[in-house]
Amino acid sequence: QVQLRESGGGLVRAGGSLRLSCTASGGTFRNYYMAWFRQAPGKEREFVATINGNGDSTYYADSVKGRFTISRDNAKNTVYLQMNTLKPEDTAVYYCAAGPIWSSVGSRYNYWGQGTQVTVSS
Repeated sequence: QVQLRESGGGLVRAGGSLRLSCTASGGTFRNYYMAWFRQAPGKEREFVATINGNGDSTYYADSVKGRFTISRDNAKNTVYLQMNTLKPEDTAVYYCAAGPIWSSVGSRYNYWGQGTQVTVSS
């Protein structure tokens, strides 16, 4: 059983930056593909980014490509999401997820964190 805990959310002005962290416990972290998803009020959960086990391959949603960077530190059992040039439409609860395969589909991930709120003011 893997437990995930996100941190780093908050309130930021448009154009600003935030870095989210997600720390895992209870499993062999490097064996998992990690991803970030987000859900805005009244909207469905959407894929943001994913990274493979050794961190040398990433994939992003078009809406964040060039602005967000996913990375991981397997020694610290942590995955990060660096978010730059934030826009009001990035406002959402951000969730990290762990799973056994490479996917942008949420149902393919077995473990989820509790989420962290990101609010971008205009």
